[in-house]
Amino acid sequence: MADEATFWPWLSSPRIGAWPNREATLVILPLAGMADWGLGHPLDAEETVLMHVIRDACRLVPPDRKPLVVPPLRFVFGADPSCAFPVDQPTAHALIAEVAASVAAAGFRKIAILNSSPWSEELCSAAARDLRVSRGLHMFHVHLSALDLDFHPVRSRSRRRVQTLLTALRGREPEPPTAGASGAGTPAWGDESVATLPGPPVGVDKARAEGAAILAAAAGRLAKLISDIHDRAPLRAKLSPP
Repeated sequence: MADEATFWPWLSSPRIGAWPNREATLVILPLAGMADWGLGHPLDAEETVLMHVIRDACRLVPPDRKPLVVPPLRFVFGADPSCAFPVDQPTAHALIAEVAASVAAAGFRKIAILNSSPWSEELCSAAARDLRVSRGLHMFHVHLSALDLDFHPVRSRSRRRVQTLLTALRGREPEPPTAGASGAGTPAWGDESVATLPGPPVGVDKARAEGAAILAAAAGRLAKLISDIHDRAPLRAKLSPP
């Protein structure tokens, strides 16, 4: 689920060392939680969708605007009982900061946190702001929900679209909900609880056709954002980073 030309771990050290125009190059830091979103797909649904969108977007970006993509952060903030392997906000914030510091140490100053988790949106905003202030990095944050692929259990108007895309990517229909699995219980995040989608899911054959269009639309939006961020002038910090 990565583009071989832009995925940092698949590039050699000499190639990274000779990377041109580092000030303009965008480094994407993917952030994906693990949770049961009531869609009938595995706990890594966020990462599956996020990394496919990033991969296809990177392939659409013109050669002179190609980003670099670091491995996704998987152990992130999760406030809902449906989340798996969550960490608290200070730990998630520190992890983002540590990866960003490593990217900066390699000479790159422009970083976009690309987040799939509804529960991490405010955290990403805070982390981006803090890194701008503390290290003088040119920070951006983009959420999968802004690409019309929203996992949020209440506000989302695209949960069926997300489910259909997952069915297409996995080539397997969603698992039926188990008895009593309706999101009941006491939610830990406001008044929101995760419930299964009403009605039957889209079958695999139809999902493959619909999923291709869903993925292409999201990847196209992200590719445009990546190009726009690349063209932004480098940030001139008032304070030198530590």
